[in-house]
Amino acid sequence: MTGKSLIRFENVSKRFGSFIAVDDVSLDIGEGEFFTLLGPSGCGKTTLLRMLAGLETPTEGRILIDGVDVTDVPPNRRPVNMVFQSYAVFPHLSVADNVAYGLKIDKVAKAERDERVAEALRLVKLEDFAARKPDQLSGGQRQRVALARALVKRPRVLLLDEPLSALDAKLREAMRGELAAIQDAVGVTFVMVTHDQDEALAMASRCALMNRGQLQQVAAPGDLYEYPANRFVADFIGTINMVEGTLGLDEPDQAAVTSEALDCPVWVNHGVTGAPGTPVWVGIRPEKIAMTPIDQPRPAGPEEMPAANVTQGVIVRSAYLGASTLYEVEIATGIVLKVAQANGDRDAGQGLPAGSSVWLSWAPKAPVVLLG
Repeated sequence: MTGKSLIRFENVSKRFGSFIAVDDVSLDIGEGEFFTLLGPSGCGKTTLLRMLAGLETPTEGRILIDGVDVTDVPPNRRPVNMVFQSYAVFPHLSVADNVAYGLKIDKVAKAERDERVAEALRLVKLEDFAARKPDQLSGGQRQRVALARALVKRPRVLLLDEPLSALDAKLREAMRGELAAIQDAVGVTFVMVTHDQDEALAMASRCALMNRGQLQQVAAPGDLYEYPANRFVADFIGTINMVEGTLGLDEPDQAAVTSEALDCPVWVNHGVTGAPGTPVWVGIRPEKIAMTPIDQPRPAGPEEMPAANVTQGVIVRSAYLGASTLYEVEIATGIVLKVAQANGDRDAGQGLPAGSSVWLSWAPKAPVVLLG
């Protein structure tokens, strides 16, 4: 995190009877961040968001916003507003009246109210829809009404609970860009809950990945993907080939791993900080594995260990994904490695057929080695 911390969770836990939903979470969220709470269903991310909103009270710990302890402050007295998964727009009110609703409750003068509603509708590109009712809008437009209604109150923090989950895939992808652009424009701190990793990686400045109530890693999207802190993070974010191994050589800038699952050693250009003989996991992303037909020369291994990082196998199946083709390649040990190749031209989708023998190789910087 760079800049000033706006939100702080200090050793926050939440129990429902014997069930621990959130387990001793400490976390800082910076002012102006687009921050995402990410993880599988039941990991505690929504409970953490609801505690920030004031809809749940921590069993232990405290929550601060801008240095003020709000742990026991009711929701309507916190400088936050929330956009729910269902949008919760009023069907009998026009778009403008939906957006103005909170300002009316707060008894904001009509002239100021009208000005702020117009500003919010311009921000979400709905100024031409002010007189329409929600049933005359698309799903994406209703989502923007809910967003405008939250932003019109000018909160310090906007909370979003799975805001795009009710939209179809194409609209969801379009709304990712719109949400990020709106956040840039208003500068409000966004805290969003999602189980969709693509959504989190596309929009967030930082993500907190949770599992079983605990933080697993807090990092920028690229760091979560390229430098996972543990096997759970590596498995959850994207697709990865994971194999068990044993650490051999381990120096500050290089290490070697042997693995019964692979028929070649693995050489990496980073240290692991484990003693020789330590059990480890080796993870290699599919797009970081090069694949060439077996009738071409064997790819060169690293200078330090020429036999490392090169194996051979047989393609058992493939899936054409448009921008890339995902191959499943069985190697001599019987395991199947996933390999992604970019489709750089219109003929690339034809690819190599099942049954083709191929070389697989990867650079020393490609694998991530995680302590077991």
